[in-house]
Amino acid sequence: MNKKDIANIRKQFKLDNHLMNIREIFNVYVQKESGEIYHHVSQPFQMLEQEAQELFLANFKRVLTGHLDAKVFELKFKRDVEDSSQTILFEGLRADTTDDWKEYMLEIVGKMFAHTVYEFDTMVTFIRGEYRKQTRKRDSESEEGGDDEVYSNEFILCSLNKTDQPKKALMFDYIEKEFKSYNVFDPIINMDSPLSGFLFPAFNDNAADVNHILYCAGKANQPDFGFIEEVLNCEEIITAQEDKDCFDFILKEVIGDEVDSQVISNVYEEIDKLVQENKENEESETTTLDTRDIERILTVSGVENVETAKVEHAFKAVVADEKHEFKASSLVPKTIKINTKVADVSINPKDLKYVKYITYEGKRCLLLEVDEDVVVEGFRLESGTL
Repeated sequence: MNKKDIANIRKQFKLDNHLMNIREIFNVYVQKESGEIYHHVSQPFQMLEQEAQELFLANFKRVLTGHLDAKVFELKFKRDVEDSSQTILFEGLRADTTDDWKEYMLEIVGKMFAHTVYEFDTMVTFIRGEYRKQTRKRDSESEEGGDDEVYSNEFILCSLNKTDQPKKALMFDYIEKEFKSYNVFDPIINMDSPLSGFLFPAFNDNAADVNHILYCAGKANQPDFGFIEEVLNCEEIITAQEDKDCFDFILKEVIGDEVDSQVISNVYEEIDKLVQENKENEESETTTLDTRDIERILTVSGVENVETAKVEHAFKAVVADEKHEFKASSLVPKTIKINTKVADVSINPKDLKYVKYITYEGKRCLLLEVDEDVVVEGFRLESGTL
């Protein structure tokens, strides 16, 4: 799934939406430390109170929120796995009765807590429904398209949430007209920050892909590898941050420890150019870079003595798979931060060429080229000449 696919399904989680039919919701409350199920209940989603529906819908959106390969990952199921989650979820999706659906989902819960112990109670939520997407916008003249022509796919979404203990508070009693201490002992389900979750199946080219699943981590670049392998039975992944770190190591091996800011700026600009060109074709695959691409980018960016053997050696030193390709979108940072004792500077990677590191009167200085007046606390600074 690409960013657009994820955004399309995420925005459908809203009340009374005919394009998103959530038929059933199944909540499982699991006790801390023991991992035992204390209670579970399944019911039609529409039977919930509207306020509860809104809370759940907002939670489901959060499961599908985050940068691809940083917080949200498309995973591929391993083959020939005993009691595979792929098979369990597929059968659960096809289950004719609520009891059968519950049994399959309880198998997933059992796998979740077989090797993991939490210091707090948790709630696992499953929903089963239908996601519909218009094949094209409705033509005002022919009146074709719109809701008359839709893609339709069944799905299961899971969310794992922690519980928080309520804090003591002071309340005002309107009847008695006095202040009182307010104590609540029932745990509160934290719906703002899901610990993890997943969407099955993944959707590619508006069709269900049962060989892949969309997984959501609790924090960016911190996926639960145990969850991915033991619970979902999926293949290993590389996060966007890991991809970026490996790429940076290759750059250092080829360029060296010292480099001109113009060169680094050129490198990021070349990569960004490839990403932007790819965006113009929405149906194209993600832009990736192999050793040859890296060699070409470094050469056109002004790096001297770029040799094929040198690039390949650096590549093999950091990446186990020689056929690995870096996702270009993961390699360009949103901002570059230059931290010094005097000041911290944040700039766009493409603007790094306007920053120079110089020695002036025996002192090391950062020279920042600007094309406008500099205003500090309402005062326009006087311009001087070195």
